[in-house]
Amino acid sequence: MSTIPEMLEALKGFDTPSVTNVVATYPESPLCLGLYNPWSQNWYTDQSIRCMYPEMGPVVGYAVTAVYGLPDPNFKRLSFMDVIDALDASLKPTIFVFEQRFPPELAGKVGLSGGNMTTAMKAMGCVGAISNGPSRDIDEIRPMRFQYLLSGITPGHGAMAIHAVNVPVTVAGMDVAPGDIIHMDENGAVKFPADKLEAVLTNLYKLRDEETGRMGALRHAKSAAEVRAIFAGHSYTQAPQPKP
Repeated sequence: MSTIPEMLEALKGFDTPSVTNVVATYPESPLCLGLYNPWSQNWYTDQSIRCMYPEMGPVVGYAVTAVYGLPDPNFKRLSFMDVIDALDASLKPTIFVFEQRFPPELAGKVGLSGGNMTTAMKAMGCVGAISNGPSRDIDEIRPMRFQYLLSGITPGHGAMAIHAVNVPVTVAGMDVAPGDIIHMDENGAVKFPADKLEAVLTNLYKLRDEETGRMGALRHAKSAAEVRAIFAGHSYTQAPQPKP
């Protein structure tokens, strides 16, 4: 049996849509684990964020979370060092998922995470970050091989504070709990419980074998009837039935 680090590394050999297919997208498929109701549960990101470094390929890690917002004079207990402690204590590698809760007039101007934060996070075994707002220093971070999924980029920010660390967060339509496994690439991100890692990977291998065979057959198809026959054996779609 493969070790957990080996399975996490193997998971990087698949794109995020393939992972969603196995996790919940097609609940009637024998290769789908059906971990969530695909429409009603928030288990993958929406179009409000984009991948900053699509050339990096898939990134996988355990979620460490935080909530950022404006400073509150009545609460000054937490700092970025608490995030560093949480990253250090987590299973590795990690992905930092930080929810930004700023007023609407400021939300698009918060260049929150830059080169210094990223360097510190990477030192703690963090390989990527996801946020519902912007960040900055994209050029400085690029050679670090550290992935970001963000709403955009902006060059500055004002005073800000951490309101919570390692609590459930919602970022770009995805609900994340600390310790969830995150798979992310240029398509977006998906989460699933860490105890499902082996099952997800096993079904991904089976899905790849199935799709490789089907794609090969489709490349040689010469008629609509042949395409229809190929898709008749597809786990996810039902071929149209001929009318009597």
